[in-house]
Amino acid sequence: MAHSLDVIGDRWALLVLRELRLGPRRFTDLQAALPQAGPTILSQRLRELESHGVIERRWQKLYALTPWGAELEPVFRALARWGMQSPNEREGDVTNDTVMLGVRTFWKAPSPSWTADFTIRLGDDGYYLSIVDGEVASLFRGEPPRAPSAALTTDRHTFARVTSRELTLPAAQKAGVLDLSGSREHAQLLVSALSSSAARRGSGVRT
Repeated sequence: MAHSLDVIGDRWALLVLRELRLGPRRFTDLQAALPQAGPTILSQRLRELESHGVIERRWQKLYALTPWGAELEPVFRALARWGMQSPNEREGDVTNDTVMLGVRTFWKAPSPSWTADFTIRLGDDGYYLSIVDGEVASLFRGEPPRAPSAALTTDRHTFARVTSRELTLPAAQKAGVLDLSGSREHAQLLVSALSSSAARRGSGVRT
């Protein structure tokens, strides 16, 4: 445990890794997501994490998790669930990635036999979500490998309202704040899976 903290325990290290959980990002993307870190500290953390083999640099100046770094996913989920039980008030900005990371962290499928895949566009960011036998098999930022069962286009605030059942899918569509194509049945099952944990998850905390 001490060695693990030597590798990822420095201030900002885990937050840098959090930003890479859904796919590679450029330095400018990381800087925009972590403005308080500052470019000097961010550069230092990236160098350290790369030297430890947790992240790697790819072409076009992209940073990505290595296979070993990706194995931290259960750690992030455990930390998120643990933090949600804090007796103190939780604070943090909500981003598109925040919303999608919450999907994976607090997922609860309505059926163990359900298999489907989705594209979810929140503003400028597009995500691919694959469900196999009721579990999240794949979730990443980018283009889908195949045509999805359903595609949703909206913004993160509307998505949060729909998944918390504050707003129904038909009402969001009628209001023109959400576009749905493909299977409405699968889309409704997705909402059910997310709304079951919305109260526990909260809507304003980074995971």
